[in-house]
Amino acid sequence: MWIIYALLAALFFGMRGVMYQWTSQKNINRNLMLFGVFFVGFVISSIAMLVLDQQWYAWTDVAVGLAMGFGSFAANAALHKGFSVGKASLISILSGLPPLFVVLLAFLFWGETLTTQQLIGFVVIFVGLYTIRYSNDISFRNLQGAQWGLLAAICFALNDLFGKQSTRLDADMFSTLTLMFGFGSFLFAMSWLKNRRVMDHDNNDVIPHWSNIKTFGCGMLVGLTNVAGMMAILSAFAIGTTGLVSAISAMNILIILLYSRVFLKETFSRQEILGLVAALAGILILRLSQ
Repeated sequence: MWIIYALLAALFFGMRGVMYQWTSQKNINRNLMLFGVFFVGFVISSIAMLVLDQQWYAWTDVAVGLAMGFGSFAANAALHKGFSVGKASLISILSGLPPLFVVLLAFLFWGETLTTQQLIGFVVIFVGLYTIRYSNDISFRNLQGAQWGLLAAICFALNDLFGKQSTRLDADMFSTLTLMFGFGSFLFAMSWLKNRRVMDHDNNDVIPHWSNIKTFGCGMLVGLTNVAGMMAILSAFAIGTTGLVSAISAMNILIILLYSRVFLKETFSRQEILGLVAALAGILILRLSQ
């Protein structure tokens, strides 16, 4: 069942990525939009927490929820920034690398291991991701926004680990998400209030053409995919192996790549196509290992 939750997370996070790319090309205030993304998650999680009578049982539950809020804040900000300055397919590929960090840290912290077939599946997925990554001409002089995609990957990996830790603590899901979205909302709101009058050369940071209400409302719409994805991935973490869940959810890049090819008319090289095929083969191997 965990693989279904992980695939749902990939679907919702892929939809989020598409919406991030689209809004990143609009002349809006990024922090206000992301404030809306997290605020709707906070509202939904809070209502579910009250209806289901969930709560925080220890300070560790609170600490993990706040850590997830900070990690998600940094990851989403970096991802949206990357889409605004870089090629959508490249940013999506780099932001899909969290499984590398997650598997290594899950082994070090919790001693999680994989079966032989699961390890093969993970390696095939990761080889596919890296094949696509190296098909792009990236150098230190020509990062193409890659630094933002990589930063997003690191922060998403930390968020995955804290999410898994919340399930290991048997923390109530919506209590955890309330803290995560609440703290993330606070950080984006403070960023917006601090910088709303500041102008620079980034089109997303100049005085926006969209009104504050329209920008915030758009963020809330995008936030529905974000909260759905978080619910799905936490459900997967509760019953699945950390590295495998992270690997499958990272396949949200396939949705973004399809969007970039069909709607943005970005072309794929032979290496990128081979990488996509390898990634899909890896998912099939993982599915057959269950």
